[in-house]
Order: sequence, then structure tokens, then C-alpha cells
Amino acid sequence: MGEYKAPIKDMRFVLNNVIGLDELSEIETFSHAESDVVDAVLEEASKLATNVLSPLNKAGDLAGTSVKDGVVTSPEGWAEAYKMFAEGGWNGISSPEEFEGGAMPQAVTLATVEMWNAANLSFALCPLLTQGAIESLIAHGSDEQKEKYLNKLVTGEWTATMNLTESHAGSDVGALRAKAEPAEDGSWRISGQKIFITYGEHEMTDNIIHLVLARTPGSPAGTRGISLFIVPKFLVNDDGSLGKRNDLKCVSLEEKIGIHASPTAVMSYGDNGDCVGYLIGGENKGMACMFTMMNSARLGVGTQGLAIAERAYQQAVEYALDRKQGKAPGTAKGESAPIVKHADVRRMLMTMKSQIEAMRCLIYLNGASLDKAHNHPDKAERERQLGLAELLIPLSKGWCTDLGVELASIGVQIHGGMGFIEETGAGQHYRDARILPIYEGTNGIQALDLVGRKLGLQGGAPVRNLLSDMDRLAHDMNGEDAELAEISRHLGVAVTALREATEWMYSNASNDPNAAPAGATPYLRMFATTVGGYLMAQSAVKAKELLEAGDADQKFLKAKVATARFFAAQILPQAAALLGPVTEGPELLFAIDEENLVA
Repeated sequence: MGEYKAPIKDMRFVLNNVIGLDELSEIETFSHAESDVVDAVLEEASKLATNVLSPLNKAGDLAGTSVKDGVVTSPEGWAEAYKMFAEGGWNGISSPEEFEGGAMPQAVTLATVEMWNAANLSFALCPLLTQGAIESLIAHGSDEQKEKYLNKLVTGEWTATMNLTESHAGSDVGALRAKAEPAEDGSWRISGQKIFITYGEHEMTDNIIHLVLARTPGSPAGTRGISLFIVPKFLVNDDGSLGKRNDLKCVSLEEKIGIHASPTAVMSYGDNGDCVGYLIGGENKGMACMFTMMNSARLGVGTQGLAIAERAYQQAVEYALDRKQGKAPGTAKGESAPIVKHADVRRMLMTMKSQIEAMRCLIYLNGASLDKAHNHPDKAERERQLGLAELLIPLSKGWCTDLGVELASIGVQIHGGMGFIEETGAGQHYRDARILPIYEGTNGIQALDLVGRKLGLQGGAPVRNLLSDMDRLAHDMNGEDAELAEISRHLGVAVTALREATEWMYSNASNDPNAAPAGATPYLRMFATTVGGYLMAQSAVKAKELLEAGDADQKFLKAKVATARFFAAQILPQAAALLGPVTEGPELLFAIDEENLVA
């Protein structure tokens, strides 16, 4: 199995030509994020991803993690790799300078996150959760809490977790039973058990900061009565030194079909009645605090979908170039052709490549919109970008993780029978990818969020603005250039269908409580595929401009245009085809009584 190589050339193209890195660097907060600085960041990140993290990926999958007496043992080389990661400053690359962070734009940070996850998804889950905790503390923590915890989380000296799920509740967070009782000193005593806690216990750092959802006495039922607590593995003294071990432990680790090297813990709090927690953000404000962390994690998980698809694609290309089987046009008599010469294999590779490039555009655009939403000097622009960012989150998480699974599956298919053999490693990407549409809010929940909340944001302005932008580009591309006109035609059909589906959602959601949910999942797919086509169209326009200007990398730019044309002709028509499923309504979903679902 070949090692991962970061696609830096395409990352740079997207940053510079699709999301507008130059615009971000004009914002005072990101004035240091000029093109040459970002290039250096990407180059250094690629070295760590390729030389350190990627070689550990398969070995970690085979070794897995283990727990004994509450102590988790990571695979060999994990602790050393994490030390290099933290010492390189990668953990806090996007955090504010006041907390020892690098203050890089999210758009750039997501390129490094893509690298970590493509190289070694199990490893990259640890800093992914820490980053979410950092953002939650910055947004909701008190000055004292920030001073005590943020610096060491940003530097990576400590890691963090998110504790939502309980065995009886699943995705229904409002059903949680974990308790928090007030103590005389102003702290709280936490009790309860949480499941599916990524890196809930490990030996790579001196401390782990758990963010735990729990109920305080007399709190309202459901999500309105949830509070969020900082629960350190080791209590932190006022001088920053570590105090006694807190009353919490890892009870067991889950046996999973993938991400074997990432410890997924069952955590127990307060078995001895002395688990100390500290309220963050105010009583009954836990969901607002946790959503800050969760939105960060959802975009991060969307990036994981992109990353695992890229890793599977690289391996599939390598195999297709090397594996010889069958005849192809032009093959000499008595010889076999590399399977990359076969039309169907080429179809699969182009299906992977084109959608990976579209995902990369979407993820980086989502990051750039967040950058502008929080840092642009103009208030109106901040509001507009926040609406766009919120709208794109379910698309980034839902579409990119679904495609992560689908494209990893295609990668297995390209390997043929050898793809089903663990030795090649193609199966690991498929197994690792399968969790992505599930955690941080299942993709069904992402679809419900899209139709139930995001379509109504700011009175629907983000959706209207995006539809108008897509219409405008399709119109502007329909000129003398035949290749761009071809893309324009496909984009125009998709946008028209998406507009009709959106109007149906607005018109029917209030008439039947099942109407919008029934079409939500195909609608998310339709929406994201159309946005992907729009961004690939932008890529083609820019590539054409660079070609006409005499850019030296002619081969790369011509490939960008060809890939955009493939997406428009082969992928984008699927969006319009989803109009029927989106608008069919719920009647057929409930046409069979529950007791008759099994024949």
C-alpha cells in the first residue's frame, strides 16, 4: 500500500482561485496569511503527514488500542507522533495569538486537517476534538477558565473530548441522565456514564479536559435543561500545576469495524461521589455551548470524508497504473494492459477525482465563510458570510461523508478481488470511512437541520443569495467558449431544479410535519451536488483564465477543466434527477403499517 502524498497543488489552486486567499489576507486578523506563507505551511504539514503519520496508519489499524485497569495503551509510535505534532504548533494553528495560536484562517487550517486525516484518520481524531473544545472555551468560557485551560489545549500539551452520548439516548441528547450537583466551593459534582467518547483516555498527554453535558437539580426537561461542564482528568491548581486525579475513569473501549487505533471509550464519572466539574456558559446553556464545539466538529468530520476519499483515490490510481489485466485498444498482441486503460476503470477514477475536487472546494469555502463571518471589518458582510457558513455546514458534513464512504467503496472496486483482501489496505479506508456519516450528528440529522433550520436562516437570505450566485455564473459562462458553455448548460439545469425543490420545501413544510423530513436527505444531496457543480464551474473558469495568460502549468490546468467538465456531464445531472424524490412527499414512506414491514 503506497503512502499518502498531500495534493498540495490542488489545495493551492482552490485556496488561491476558488475561495480567494488574497481576500482573506486583506483582513487584519489574517494579514500574515499571504500566499508564500501559506505555501510554506502546506509544505511543512505535508512532510509530517507523509513521513510520520501515514506510515503509522496500517500498523495502527492492525494493532488497535487496549485498556487495562482504566489505562489505555495506544499503538506503537503514536505518542512520539503526537509529540511531533504538538511541538510543530499544528494543534493551535488557527487559534488566536493571545493563546499562543497561529491565527491562520480556517480555510488554510482545513487544508492541514485534510492532510492529517488522509494520512491517518485514527490519529487525527484526537486533535479534531481538542480543536472543538478550544473554540467552545473561547466563545463561552470565563476569563479564569480561559487562563487555566486554553493555553495548554492550544499548544497540544493537553487534549480534550466531547461527552454527549449516553447508551439509552443515542442521538436524542435531551434524554441524557448525567447529573451535576452544586458544591459549596462553587464547583459541581458530576455523576453518570457516557459512551462513544473519542480519545476519552490515552497516555499521550499529561491531562485530558472533558467537556461533559449534564443536568443540574430542577432543570427543565429535554435539551433546555442541559448544562456543560469542564471535567479535567487531573484537577488543575491555581498555578497551572496538576493536582489530584479526578473521580472519572475509562470503563472499557468499544470494538469497532474501523478507526481501530482511535480509542472509543465508555467513561464513568463520579463512581466515588467526588468527580469535580466546572460550569461553562451558564446553567441550562449547555446546548448553545456544545453547538459551538459540534459545528466545528461537523466541518472537521466533513473534511475527514474528503480526506479518506483522497487517500482511497491515491491508492486506487497507483493500483490501476500497476495492475495489468485484459486487453485495451492499442495493446500489443500477447500483452495485458494496465487496467487504467479500460474505460470503466477510468470512469471510476474520474468519478472519484471530480467529486474529491468538488468536496475540497466546498470544505475550504465553508472555512473561508467562517473566517469572514468572525473577522471581516464590515458588519453586513459578517452577517452575510455567517448565513452562508451556517447553510454550508450540513452540506459539508452530510455530502462529504456520504461521498467518503461511496468513493472508498469505489476504491475497493478498482482493486477487484484484491480490494476485499486486507493486505492491500483498500478495505481499511472503506471501514474507517463508514463512521463518518454517523458521528457528530447522523447525516439524517444534517438533512433535517438543513430543511428545518438552515433554509429559514435570516429569512431565507443565504439560500436566495447562493441560488442567485449560481444562476449568475451559469449565465456568464454561456458564451463563445464551447467547454464552458457545456458546463453552463448542466449547471443551469441543476440550479433550476434546486430552486424548484427549495420552493416546494418552503410551501409544503408547514402543511404536513412529515413533508420536509421525507425529502430532506435527497434534498441535501441535491443541494450539495449543485453547489459542488457551481464550485467546479468556478474552477474551470479560473483555469481557462490562467491558461490564456500563459501559466506554466498547462497540463494541470487542462486537467482542471476536464475534471470540471466530467463533473458537469456525469455527476451534476444527478441533482436534477432528485427533484422527484425530494417533492414526492411522505405518503409512500408510511404506506405500510409498522407490523407489516417484515413480511
